[in-house]
Amino acid sequence: MAQTVLHIDASARLTGSTSRDLSAQIANKLGTNIIHRDLTKAIPQIDETWVQANFTPADQRTEAQKAVLALSDSLIKEIKAADVLVIGAPIYNFGVPAALKAWIDQIARAGVTFKYTENGPQGLLEGKRAVIAVASGGTAIGSEIDFASGYLRHIMGFIGISDVEIVAADRMMVDAEEALAKAQAQVDTLAA
Repeated sequence: MAQTVLHIDASARLTGSTSRDLSAQIANKLGTNIIHRDLTKAIPQIDETWVQANFTPADQRTEAQKAVLALSDSLIKEIKAADVLVIGAPIYNFGVPAALKAWIDQIARAGVTFKYTENGPQGLLEGKRAVIAVASGGTAIGSEIDFASGYLRHIMGFIGISDVEIVAADRMMVDAEEALAKAQAQVDTLAA
């Protein structure tokens, strides 16, 4: 079965990026139709105008408010079109890059990608899979100083994607060869 992959690159490095290399391998392995979103092409941070537009009922939005939400709508459309999200995420200062956080803020929208219920938030983008290639210089994935991989897993679940796999090339500055070998082994065992 042909799969559509939304491939998101968050590394500021265009060349020599481990997260970009791994996520490209994963996207090519899992998808036949790949939508690529490079977050070095600026995703604006949300602001008061965006928040006001977002919380105005859709049928009451002005043309200006619709224009403010146009990028967010487009980013969400990319996710909805995808069977699999592949995210290349380096760890910067123990967390996700600002560009990735800006993308998350644009796509996590009440009533669109999640809703509030009496039992708490419920994701609305179910039936998808996410594979996140995380690279770090010194942070061990899953350690008490890793504020990236758990956050990304949580955000995916928050919008309804509970099938999340982490491919880790962590502690690259400690032993790059071992980290890359471990990550490559994970990539090699991913099922399409």
